[in-house]
Amino acid sequence: MDELTHLRELRADAPVPNRAALAPGRERLTDAIAGRNRSARRLWADWRVASLGAAAAITAAALIITQVVDTSSDPDTLANNLDLSGPTVTLNRAADFLEERQAPPEPRAGQWIYAVNVFAKPELAATENIADPDNSPEPSWTPYADPEMEKDPADDAWSSRETYQAAEGLPDDPAALLAEVRALYPAFDTERGREESSTARTFRGLSTLIESYPLSPAARARIYRALGTVPGVRVTGHLVRDAAGRKAIAITYEEPGSHERRELLLSPSDYTYAGTRHVVTEDHELNEQGFVTKMTAGDITLDRARTAAAVVDARGELPEP
Repeated sequence: MDELTHLRELRADAPVPNRAALAPGRERLTDAIAGRNRSARRLWADWRVASLGAAAAITAAALIITQVVDTSSDPDTLANNLDLSGPTVTLNRAADFLEERQAPPEPRAGQWIYAVNVFAKPELAATENIADPDNSPEPSWTPYADPEMEKDPADDAWSSRETYQAAEGLPDDPAALLAEVRALYPAFDTERGREESSTARTFRGLSTLIESYPLSPAARARIYRALGTVPGVRVTGHLVRDAAGRKAIAITYEEPGSHERRELLLSPSDYTYAGTRHVVTEDHELNEQGFVTKMTAGDITLDRARTAAAVVDARGELPEP
């Protein structure tokens, strides 16, 4: 963890200066400038001290304001302020919120998972005429307990039931949870010619679990607390927009040498999964099967949002509004 992030998380509970707290210093500064009962030498000294104090207060307030997003009047976010000062703070607060939620019953074997996903067009600065994705919000239905997927225990393609039950069985201790997630999701041999690191593998496994549906609030809370301890995981200090145009919290990880940041997007209203983005972090050329693509920092290569998910009793059935 870099020093600035560590410092922010240590002081994440620092209060935002308000008018009442700053009033005494402001009054002393005004008195000093007006020259009330001070000599010229004393006036200059007090003015310098007061100015330094005011500058420090303004700097501290600016730092905190960039980290704590006031969402009290925003219907798309939580009633409380969102603390985006660091991944541990943000994800622990999300876990606290989820642990107070009541878990719905586990779906039955004969039920289906209804979902709607939308994709935004990739944003590549050096590439023109990118085809628009099929962004029509077509729903999909998958069996909660898919017998074809569950018949081979060695198969790494899991049904929703297998993922749900694996998440329910994860331990509370973050370190033990991360070790079990790595066991659940074996490492890729290579990724674009690079070996997948243990940390990248951990983030991939946690992301897969977080994206799954359904996931009980308690299991999601345990996963979030563990995710906040993964080295290299960050949180963007402001809300971003997902592929559906909604505000979202961005939990990020960049594998060294990948030139790309993976963003796991969470809803600021209930901390559920909202979507996924892949963002280029530095200019480079991508060579895949002899085809070279110039990538520019800021390019968005993947932008997906999940706009609906529910458990229904039959294929083709729509959830109740």
